Amino acid sequence: MGLTKEISMQQRLAGRDFLTLADYSKPEINYLLELAAYLKKQRQQGKEEKPLQGKTLGMIFEKSSTRTRVSFEVGMYQLGGMGLFLSSDDIQIGRGEPISDTAKILSGYLDGIMIRTFSQQVVEELAENASIPVINGLTDSYHPCQVLADMQTIEEVKGGLDGVKLAYIGDGNNMAHSLMLGGAIMGMNVSVAAPDKYQPETPVIQNAQSIAKHSGSKIEVTSDVQAAVDQADVVYTDVWASMGQESEQSVRELAFADYQVNKDLLDLAHPDAVFMHCLPAHRGEEVTAEIIDGKQSVVFQQAENRLHAQKALLTALMGK
Repeated sequence: MGLTKEISMQQRLAGRDFLTLADYSKPEINYLLELAAYLKKQRQQGKEEKPLQGKTLGMIFEKSSTRTRVSFEVGMYQLGGMGLFLSSDDIQIGRGEPISDTAKILSGYLDGIMIRTFSQQVVEELAENASIPVINGLTDSYHPCQVLADMQTIEEVKGGLDGVKLAYIGDGNNMAHSLMLGGAIMGMNVSVAAPDKYQPETPVIQNAQSIAKHSGSKIEVTSDVQAAVDQADVVYTDVWASMGQESEQSVRELAFADYQVNKDLLDLAHPDAVFMHCLPAHRGEEVTAEIIDGKQSVVFQQAENRLHAQKALLTALMGK
């Protein structure tokens, strides 16, 4: 990437929100992935850069977290800034203060906001009223930060994204939504296999397929798990019951019984296919221990890349 192009991209991204991947173009996502790879290499070589010296990120959590909290907090520290953990139990948003008020108040204190919550509408209202970048750390509808790290991982193990086939098996949830959108933008072929009752939301499918027409990729949704996995380069799954769905666990176990990623299923994929999972995982449910702990699994490389991808995002939106 030339210096002029890099400066131009920095100017395009500075101060932007990151609410869904659909808000970003292929060149913009490519820039974030290149920056993530660069920052990862710098970290491995023991070189420190502090583009966020003196900057602060407020991190609002209405859902529990391991990877999101640690990667953002550590990422801010490594970049020279500070991450401030804000539990909904400890701030006034948890007592009914309007999102719009919270956004305006925090904009006077902070340089950026990351929020992990239930409703996508909350994230959008926060961004609409904030004068600083707002990052979607997860909602029930989308998980764009995870997919940014996923794409970094696929580039590392497959050498690129164009033409890669990713088969997502299981619940048509926020992960399925963001993988379809990210794949469509970046030229990946994404096949989602889910029971009819648990397939992704129709508007998201239509949006991803519309984007795919321009990128040349293919986005499909099916209930046929074997067809989805056939010759896949990446096989991906998630828990059957996400946070807030615990009461549905037994019903979902029955519905997804034929959607477990096991050796027989993975054998239908390309011989050098890799297995991915956003974690946390339930061994013996959506995936067998043999697969997630096996030689084709890249889940811990994928988890580590949350740190590097998040650092790239923070640098692009908040840094110089």
